[in-house]
Amino acid sequence: MAIDRRREAAGGGPGRQLAPTEENGSLPPGDAAASAPLGGRAGLGGGAEIQPLPPLHPGGGPHPSCCSAAAAPSLLLLDYDGSVLPFLGGLGGGYQKTLVLLTWIPALFIGFSQFSDSFLLDQPNFWCRGAGKGTELAGVTTSGRWGDTGNWTSLPTTPFSTVPWEAAGNRSNSSGADGGYTPPLPSPPDKGDNASNCDCHAWDYGIRAGLVQNVVSKWDLVCDNAWKVHIAKFSLLVGLIFGYLITGCIADWVGRRPVLLFSIIFILIFGLTVALSVNVTMFSTLRFFEGFCLAGIILTLYALRIELCPPGKRFMITMVASFVAMAGQFLMPGLAALCRDWQVLQALIICPFLLMLLYWSIFPESLRWLMATQQFESAKRLILHFTQKNCVSPESDIKGVMPELEKELSRRPKKVCIVKVVGTRNLWKNIVVLCVNSLTGYGIHHCFARSMMGHEVKVPLLENFYADYYTTASIALVSCLAMCLVVRFLGRRGGLLLFMILTALASLLQLGLLNLIGKYSQHPDSGMSDSVKDKFSIAFSIVGMFASHAVGSLSVFFCAEITPTVIRCGGLGLVLASAGFGMLTAPIIELHNQKGYFLHHIIFACCTLICIICILLLPESRDQNLPENISNGEHYTRQPLLPHKKGEQPLLLTNAELKDYSGLHDAAAAGDTLPEGATANGMKAM
Repeated sequence: MAIDRRREAAGGGPGRQLAPTEENGSLPPGDAAASAPLGGRAGLGGGAEIQPLPPLHPGGGPHPSCCSAAAAPSLLLLDYDGSVLPFLGGLGGGYQKTLVLLTWIPALFIGFSQFSDSFLLDQPNFWCRGAGKGTELAGVTTSGRWGDTGNWTSLPTTPFSTVPWEAAGNRSNSSGADGGYTPPLPSPPDKGDNASNCDCHAWDYGIRAGLVQNVVSKWDLVCDNAWKVHIAKFSLLVGLIFGYLITGCIADWVGRRPVLLFSIIFILIFGLTVALSVNVTMFSTLRFFEGFCLAGIILTLYALRIELCPPGKRFMITMVASFVAMAGQFLMPGLAALCRDWQVLQALIICPFLLMLLYWSIFPESLRWLMATQQFESAKRLILHFTQKNCVSPESDIKGVMPELEKELSRRPKKVCIVKVVGTRNLWKNIVVLCVNSLTGYGIHHCFARSMMGHEVKVPLLENFYADYYTTASIALVSCLAMCLVVRFLGRRGGLLLFMILTALASLLQLGLLNLIGKYSQHPDSGMSDSVKDKFSIAFSIVGMFASHAVGSLSVFFCAEITPTVIRCGGLGLVLASAGFGMLTAPIIELHNQKGYFLHHIIFACCTLICIICILLLPESRDQNLPENISNGEHYTRQPLLPHKKGEQPLLLTNAELKDYSGLHDAAAAGDTLPEGATANGMKAM
C-alpha cells in the first residue's frame, strides 16, 4: 500500500508498532511500556477492546522501543488468565473449587449480621405499665392505623415495622425509663398531651420480631430516648463505610489474606462484646467496630472470589454467594424466634465466624495479586502448592510459565495504592460512575420501600412485620434471578443500563403520575379513588425496589471486574462505601421525623437520569480477562453499546483501523520523499 511505502520512506519498518492515540481512550506513548495486554475476547454487545501485544524483538524479548527488562516483567507472567490460570487447571482444579466453596460459606454468616438490625433494633409497641393495653387503643382506628388523637403506640421506624396493635407479638417488661418520646407521626399530636403521657416510669412492650426482649425494650429507648435507636443504626453503617475504605487500601498493600484473618479475629472480639453491653452507648460504639470488621470480611472475600475465577465463571460464582447471603436473610426470623433474647441472638450470629479461624491454615493468599505486584518468590511457592494439590504435571506447562518465573525471582515487589487512580485518563471516570450508580441504587431503594410499606399505604398484607420482611427479601431474590438472565444476554453494561432505566421510570411515574391521580380522585365523576392511587404506588414501588437492588449489586460487581488487580480492593471499597452512604440516608430521614422525604426521593430520581447517560461511558467487561495493573485498566475503552451493522461505517475507529492512519504524521514530516500529487489514500488523479 501507499501508506506502507511512505512509512518505510519515513524511516519506519513494516514491524514498527506506533503508540495508540489518546482520542480512543488509550495510554499516551510514555505509559505504553508498562502495559500488559490481556488478550480477552470482545463481548457480544461491542465490548471493550484490549490493546494488542507489542511486537517481539528478533531476539525473543519485547521490542526495545516499547519496554525494557528493568521496567516490566515478562508479558507471559502478567497474562494471568491466559497463561497462569490454564496451567493450574482453571476452575476445574479441585483445589480451586474448594477455595471457591470456602468463600461461599461465610456469606451465610454475613447475611445474618447484615440483617440483624431489623430484629435487634425493631421499634416495639409499648404502653405504660398498669394502664393496660386496651387503654392505649383509644387513638387507633379500627384498621390499626393512626387516628386523629394522640397515642403512644410505637410507630415503626423501618420498612419492616408496620403492624397494628392486634398483631403485636411477645410482651416484654422494662422499667426505669425517665423520659418519654413519641415516634415519628404523619401528624404530630398535641405537645401538651404528649408531655402528660410521657410521665410514665415503667413500660410494657409488645415485640413483633420473634424476641422476648430486644435492645429497645432492654434500655427503654422510647419517647425522648428513641433517637438513640437511630444512632445505633448509624453506628453499624458508618462502621461499614469506614471499613470498606480503610481495609480496601490495606488489602491492596499487604494482601487479601492478612486483612481477612485479622477482620475475623476482631469481629469475634467486638461482636461477642456487643452481647455484653451494659448500656446503649457501649452497644452503639461496639457495633461501629463490628461493622468495620464485617466490611473487611465482605470486601476481601468478594475480591478473592473474583480473582480465583476464569472470565466465563466470574458472574455466576458471585451470584451464588449472593444467594447464600439471601438464605441468611430468609433464615433470620427463625433464628430470632429460636433465641428469644437479643443477647443470645447476637452471640449466635457471631459465633459461626469461629470456624473461619481455620482459614489461617487452609486459605492461601491471592495468587493473582502476588503476580500483579511482582512478588514472584511467594508466587512460585504458591504455584507449586497449587500444582501439588491439583496433581498437575510440570509437563503441562506448555507456555513455559515456570521458566519465566525463575528469571524474575530477583525482581522487587511493586505495590500500588488506590490514590494512583487520580492520575489515570479513563479508570477514575469508570470508578466514579459506578460509585454514583451504587449510591443512587441503594439510596433510592429506601424511598421505594417506604412508599410500599409506609403509613400512607393501607394494604392489610403489608401491615405485618413478617410480611414486610419477607416481601422485601423476595423482591431482592427475584432481582438477583433476573440479573442472571439479563447479564447473560445484554452483558454488564447493557444490564446495568436496563435496570437503571426501570428505576428511573418507576421513580418518575411514582412522583408524577400519582400526584396526577390524586388530583383527579378529588372529582366525583373521575372514577378514581384513593385505593387506585395506593395500588399504583405499590406497583411502582415493587418495580423500583426490584430494579434498584439490581443496580446496586451490579455496580459493585462491575467495579470488581474493571478495576486492576493491584488496586481492586481499593476500588471495591469506594463503590461499597458509596452503597453504604446510600443506605445511610434511611435512618437520617427517620431521625428527622420523615422531613425532607419527598425532596430526598426527587434528588435520587434526578440522579437516575444522570446515571443513565454516564453508564454509556463504561466499557463492557463480559468475557474479558481481568486487568492486572493500571495500564491494563486504562485499555478498557468505551465501545458502541450495539454492534455495527454489516457494511455500516462506525463513528469511532477501532484500534486496528487507527494503525492505517498512524503513519500520516511521519509521512508529513518526510514530505520531501513523497511524489507530487500524493494523498493519504494514494496518488491524486490527474
